Amino acid sequence: MSIGQPVKRIEDARLVRGEGCYADDVTPENCLHVKFLRSSYPSGRITDLQIDGALAAPGVKAVLTADDTRHIAGLSVNPIIKNAKQTHYPLLADKRVMAVGQPIVAVIAQTAMQATDALELIYLEIEEEDTVLGHSDAEKSRPLFSEFTDNIAFEENWRSDNLTTVAVPTRQSVSLDIQHPRVAPSALEPRSITVKWETASDTLSVWIASQTPHRARADLSEILDHDLDRIHVISRDVGGAFGMKASLYPEEVLTVWAAKKLGQSTKWTSTRGEDLQSASHGRGIRTRATLGLHSDGTFVSLEAEALAPLGHWLTYSAAVPAWNAVRILPGPYNIGQLNLTTKGALSNTAPVGIYRGAGRPEAAMIMERLIDEAAYKLGRDPLDLRLQNLLASEDLPHVSASGRRLDTGDYPAALTHLSEFADYPALRERQKKRRAEGRIFGIGLACYVEPSGVGWETAHIKLTKDGHLVAATGTSSQGHGRETAFSQIVSDVFAAPLDKIILEHGDSRTCPSGVGALASRSTGIGGSALLGCAKKLLAQLKALLARSLQMDDCSILLDDYGHFVAEGTGQNWTLAQLANLAEDPAQLEADYRFESDGEAWGYGSYLATVEIVAETGEMTIEDIFCVDDAGRLVNPMLVHGQIVGGIAQGIGEATLEEIVYDEDGQLLTGSLMDYGLPRADLMPNIHISNTQTLSTCNSLGAKGVGEAGTIGAPAAIMNAALDALRPFGVTDLTMPLTSEKIWRALTSAQHGEKIP
Repeated sequence: MSIGQPVKRIEDARLVRGEGCYADDVTPENCLHVKFLRSSYPSGRITDLQIDGALAAPGVKAVLTADDTRHIAGLSVNPIIKNAKQTHYPLLADKRVMAVGQPIVAVIAQTAMQATDALELIYLEIEEEDTVLGHSDAEKSRPLFSEFTDNIAFEENWRSDNLTTVAVPTRQSVSLDIQHPRVAPSALEPRSITVKWETASDTLSVWIASQTPHRARADLSEILDHDLDRIHVISRDVGGAFGMKASLYPEEVLTVWAAKKLGQSTKWTSTRGEDLQSASHGRGIRTRATLGLHSDGTFVSLEAEALAPLGHWLTYSAAVPAWNAVRILPGPYNIGQLNLTTKGALSNTAPVGIYRGAGRPEAAMIMERLIDEAAYKLGRDPLDLRLQNLLASEDLPHVSASGRRLDTGDYPAALTHLSEFADYPALRERQKKRRAEGRIFGIGLACYVEPSGVGWETAHIKLTKDGHLVAATGTSSQGHGRETAFSQIVSDVFAAPLDKIILEHGDSRTCPSGVGALASRSTGIGGSALLGCAKKLLAQLKALLARSLQMDDCSILLDDYGHFVAEGTGQNWTLAQLANLAEDPAQLEADYRFESDGEAWGYGSYLATVEIVAETGEMTIEDIFCVDDAGRLVNPMLVHGQIVGGIAQGIGEATLEEIVYDEDGQLLTGSLMDYGLPRADLMPNIHISNTQTLSTCNSLGAKGVGEAGTIGAPAAIMNAALDALRPFGVTDLTMPLTSEKIWRALTSAQHGEKIP
């Protein structure tokens, strides 16, 4: 059996030899380079723009403005929330600018340096206008949601049928208002695109760093009115994405359009500063909620509202974080009365889209913080209060007011396992001893659920004459071991060695269509498509051999070595021998389309311990324990890596990362000198365990786990920090938990002042 084995990544040998092919690695002959002049104002009217100097610069082929591009169609937006306000999607700013970093002019030259030099020769004047920053925490205030009605792009509400406002004598409540920092996905590979124009065939070959190559191809065809069959998209290797590369950007569309217009190959690669300015950001959501409960700790009601920043244009999945942040509530808990509202607000900033977790961390944070507040108010242990209110395994499947259907699981068992795995009673004893020594030590818990996306994926597998199985998937990879896990699935069906499996992905010419890798959906849905395709081809091969031997299909067996055995004859055939029996090549190929039967919901429980130095506010995360349930694990080693990576990004949000705009809309964190990212020396001891409850929503039984660490870790860290500081009077903190912020909170609380 290959499924379930910790197989080392088979793609790594190719990548460490430098044989990967990223978008910027490709430079067609006579390729032109694209560079952009960007707005330095968050909002304003373009009063003068002169490009003659740039046009005359050495090596410059073209200088493009909105006059050249305003006819080009806009990008589609996922209609996951109905009646969302559509935003203008200009490839280049047209008469006015809407955010710092928005592209205004594109210079196309023979070399990147020539294009960069020519940018300096453009004369631009902008008359600054009022800026709408939305509810950014950079304003150093927390305005009411109602103040942002004019720029609301969408709104949706879910209410349970039994919702009541009638007071219950024994009911108590706790309320919270939480602001998440806006963060930058910061993939190792920035946005990048290379376009090869072939005049004779009117064909565009596009190498692009994308999570959704097939959707990128379809969008480019529609936006540029170019025959779909004449667009070839390749995203073979992608150096990280985290949601940032799920949508097309104006710069990418313009680079493709320019190749078509000029009849010459083009390329553009973003700098780190350009990504921080104009690539999609994540998080930034503000949530307010009230948990109602009886005095015995039973949860009764939850009212929650989320407001999500959207920036000045909508990415394809712009509404998803706001949608998830509320519809996931109340997480894994049994709460009968729900009133949930989500809103998205436009502002003069970079776009905000999906980022690893995409609303899941926000839902977990508000719910888990509320539970800790309730436990403190009732004098209850936070672990016991959670166990009291978690949905039991017999309660599943469970459908909530928002229509989410939790499929399978045992949430109390996962939390109980965490308690035993971390030795929770011993940790509480350790806390008592440290506090007696005057040290500031805290323990935080968090439970979460993780929806794994819905929809379809396709697969194609063919057996070659030399006995290799070439498996092509419609989903893609961003460096997370997809080639290995998917090869294991095919290997498992055929009992074939992994070196007999060739996995193709990320190429619209050689791979079947698909949705892509996002929303923790690839293994469950893409893997199930490959599983179904492999079984279909196996049946065809058995039938082929049976006809050749004039036997019944059921008399053909597959042994542990991948040999086809004719029962009762003592004869066997290898895949290569079997391939040569086929008269029709179609007998050696199979196609399969899988569509999920609802969402598979992963889940888990996290525990964090922290210690804080009173004199400096410096916080050390000592340990993180986690128990995750991702259904059937195809490759436990890859799952381990996904969890560790997710925890690292969760630590980043909780303690370091924050995109900051000043009150004038200027970006203050425009480089990695100003924007903090977690380093190896900041990582705590991470202890990982799991349970495995198979999903009923896909044939593989898998659930998502790629976002688990970003969901569970921040909430556990926040609860641990407040658990440590509560004896000193600190009851509220905002992320990121910098040492300065913690020191100020401690100092203010000790002096009886309001925490700034």
